[in-house]
Amino acid sequence: MGYDDLYPPQRLAAAQRAAAEAGLDALLISPGSDLRYLTGYHAHAQERLTLLVLPAYGEPTLVVPALERPAAEASPAPRTGVRIVDHPDGGDPYPLVVRALDGPVRTVGLGNRMWAEQALALRAALPDTTQRLAGDVLRSLRLRKSPAELDALREAGAAIDAVHARMARWLRPGRTENQVAADIAAAIREAGHATADFTIVAAGPNGASPHHGSSDRPIGVGEPVVVDIGGTMPSGYRSDATRCYVIGPPPPDFAEYYQVLHAAQRAAVGAVRPGVTAEAVDSVAREVIADAGYGAAFLHRTGHGIGLDGHEDPYLVAGNNLPLEAGMAFSIEPGIYLGGRHGARIEDIVACTPDGAQRFNTVSRELVQL
Repeated sequence: MGYDDLYPPQRLAAAQRAAAEAGLDALLISPGSDLRYLTGYHAHAQERLTLLVLPAYGEPTLVVPALERPAAEASPAPRTGVRIVDHPDGGDPYPLVVRALDGPVRTVGLGNRMWAEQALALRAALPDTTQRLAGDVLRSLRLRKSPAELDALREAGAAIDAVHARMARWLRPGRTENQVAADIAAAIREAGHATADFTIVAAGPNGASPHHGSSDRPIGVGEPVVVDIGGTMPSGYRSDATRCYVIGPPPPDFAEYYQVLHAAQRAAVGAVRPGVTAEAVDSVAREVIADAGYGAAFLHRTGHGIGLDGHEDPYLVAGNNLPLEAGMAFSIEPGIYLGGRHGARIEDIVACTPDGAQRFNTVSRELVQL
């Protein structure tokens, strides 16, 4: 799996066609996952302007700071056919953008996460141009992963599974959540990730907060521990997996609702297939949990898409009637959270295939008693 497989040159042409069909004269894409998706260039977001100028008809241009030109030229971007132009430190880069557009434009799509100061500078440089979100166009291209992208996510899943498999080395009574999180972060990188993006280690009552993080609180005997971890692989694609652990016998009420959660996660994975809506999968998980009396304790959506972003479309949540398609990849992660006591979440990354869901995380989903 090479970079040309993950970042093929034809993506730029596909984005140009999609922009034209959406009534956009150009896409203006700043550093982030959309830029990397289109060109393979993993640029740093900074005050110096880096911008892909992608006319619906015409030559793509990558505007970069002069000091970043070597990095841009060393990336896959030149192989996609983009022309690279640079601006000197302290100079005004926006006339380069106007020239790259090669004519008047009525409507442009801006990268969804472009810095406000750059969006406003583009508005001043193109005063007669309407700004829209480029994500409305690029979302349809990024929703369905290519075979190479699915391979990259599968590789990421195996790497994070290897970290969960070593959890008994770090989770011990008296150690703090922060100490365990530091060990996990090092292991994430050792397992092949370029970066460790998050390490949630939430013991006892902290497990009732879905995005707790970690703290200086020591882990006690018999306390359930939610461990939600993920990172970015050198390919740019992400991992994300949650498992629950307990040191010694678990509290009886926790053991009871963990089985409910396990059944809900299994049912939601089993519901995945082409044509089923995103909200229907959410509903399957939610119904199992509600029927057991824990409906109010399921605080978040059932899942989120994953790829070059840790959270991206599709989102498995009530109100999203998007039909699933083969090639979509997302988490299935129902949770139950009892404030002041403890909580639990089970999360796998899965891909929708013509035959149903394929899990990219295969480490046991049973409660692990250490």
